[in-house]
Amino acid sequence: MTTASATPRRRSKPGHDPVSERQLIELCPSPENEQLYRPVEADDPETQELAESIREHGVMEPLVVTLDGFILSGHRRHAAAILAGLDTVPVRVEPIRRKDDPDRFVLLLREHNRQREKSRSERLREELVSTDPEQAYQALIEHRRQASEVSVAKMRIAGSMNRSRISKAKRPFLDAVKRVLRERHEFLPLSDRQIHYALLNHPPLCHASKPGSVYENTPQCYKKLVDLLTRARLEARIPMGAIQDETRPVVTWSLCPSPAQFIRKERKGLFRGYWRDLLQSQPNHIEIVVEKNTVLSIVKPVAEQYCISVTSGRGYCSLAPRAAMADRFEKSGKEKFILIILSDFDPDGVEIAQSLARSLRDDFFISKLHPIQAALTEDQVDRLDLPVGMPAKRTSSQYRKFVERYGDQVYELEALEPAQLQEELREVIDSVLDVTAFNAEVDSERQDAAFLEGVRRQVLDALGAMDLEDD
Repeated sequence: MTTASATPRRRSKPGHDPVSERQLIELCPSPENEQLYRPVEADDPETQELAESIREHGVMEPLVVTLDGFILSGHRRHAAAILAGLDTVPVRVEPIRRKDDPDRFVLLLREHNRQREKSRSERLREELVSTDPEQAYQALIEHRRQASEVSVAKMRIAGSMNRSRISKAKRPFLDAVKRVLRERHEFLPLSDRQIHYALLNHPPLCHASKPGSVYENTPQCYKKLVDLLTRARLEARIPMGAIQDETRPVVTWSLCPSPAQFIRKERKGLFRGYWRDLLQSQPNHIEIVVEKNTVLSIVKPVAEQYCISVTSGRGYCSLAPRAAMADRFEKSGKEKFILIILSDFDPDGVEIAQSLARSLRDDFFISKLHPIQAALTEDQVDRLDLPVGMPAKRTSSQYRKFVERYGDQVYELEALEPAQLQEELREVIDSVLDVTAFNAEVDSERQDAAFLEGVRRQVLDALGAMDLEDD
């Protein structure tokens, strides 16, 4: 991970506000920015190119932020710095707070973005802001209201949502959460469960004035954490995107406002999506299965390094993903199917691994199946001194069998530090690889990249410069 020390230091120019370093975790994108301009997307080629530049040169132009950490200029630099793995960025601070003067905030947001490339609709919204902040804001709201009118009767909302604000007594608890987010910035977003286990290493007080409220591995403490994380995000004390819920997937679409924008995007990404099959020289087919989505973001970078397919079973893997794994093995033409499994060390986790292996062997007739439990194992529990999980579910059909063999203490995958889980997984993968063949494929991929870059330049030269005006 890139650290603040890797970022070039800057001196303030005469007549300019001083430049300081701020933690990325403390900065918040301005909600009004998306009302005026196009949203900054992490998969936008421009954002990814900027991230590459930042990895090499650092953030060359400081972000401009308010006293309460809202970004006035530098939303794309902020997103790119996160992709580049930075902890801090240089900032200049405007002496206002967003909540104290929202009209001036919107005006400053517009002024700090005067030079950016804009579509016709963005320029129009900008001009509305420049006439009179309050009038322009009301015009935006009215335009949005008219555009959103529908003829279908709306649902009546019953009750109200009255959340109390985070009190001073909860600040140590919140500070401990922020520390976890800073320490695991490389693995953001995190799940509630991952933060829960990280807090067990240095338990904070859930309430500063109650010495007996030390955070523990109990359902009650976990419930307090979930509530704190919800309120902290709603109050913009931690970024909304720092916490994930992989169990509730969201489907969005890659859209462009015009053909011109689409062509720009495609030209920048031309021939840059190549992946060489680094396992094509291996004698065996390898797949990874994880029990839960909450560790998928930790497992994926390792799987990507080796080009290994990953399946999230979300408990007992359903029939369709199992059939897809069997199909990939058959099409690979490989000698043996090596199945690497990561599941909790609890009654259901142990049975999930067994059930999946039995199904691939007996339902899909894969006789040369080599299943490996990469995590969690009894050896890892003893060797890594993991914190005990919450009590095993007595309602599980596997409860008695597990307790008779292992005892009644259970452990979850999230109990492993992210780096630990990645290290354990890499060790298993390396142990089943033909390392010489794999390294030869990596060398070939470097040569492939150079060849494709040459072809890319020739194609772009042939296309020539195109006049890409917005419609």
